[in-house]
Amino acid sequence: MLNQKFFKKIKAEYELYGSERRKLISESNEALALSKQAIFALHRDDVERAGELLKTIENIFENLEKRFERDEELRGEGAYRAATEEYAEAKLFFNFLREKKIDEIKEIKVDLDSYLGGLCDLTGEILRKAIASATKRKFDEVEEFKKAIESIMQELIEMNLTGYLRTKYDQAKNNMRKIEEIMYDISIRK
Repeated sequence: MLNQKFFKKIKAEYELYGSERRKLISESNEALALSKQAIFALHRDDVERAGELLKTIENIFENLEKRFERDEELRGEGAYRAATEEYAEAKLFFNFLREKKIDEIKEIKVDLDSYLGGLCDLTGEILRKAIASATKRKFDEVEEFKKAIESIMQELIEMNLTGYLRTKYDQAKNNMRKIEEIMYDISIRK
């Protein structure tokens, strides 16, 4: 009744897909964890360590791209997308602190949603740096950080972000409000 040869083939394909999916998720989770470590290193002003971590992450993504370049379904996997978004946030933060620039990410392929999600999250990392600078009474740095968040928000506000990115945008907008409050407090204390 059933074509056993055909169903054996389907089963083998399904098992291979499951195996590859598990590998992709595992390596994506590693990249995500390393991205978080890079961000943490940047908050401790350990730019060298952050750079090393970002290189490791880029190698992970290079290998994943080679193995899964033709498999859009696997590359759409939630763990992979979360890892690319976290990497985008870490890379943008690294470049911002090192070069005072927010630009394209050229080292790996980052899809539009991951880039925009990372950009929105970047405002939170910049806010944390601003708070640390305000605590150290480095008010000029706080002003620079405020300008950076304003620049990001100016671009984001022109996009009609929806769904998941709208939530990210709202969080970025909240970070803008918080840095404005910090600047207000600083102006009163001066």
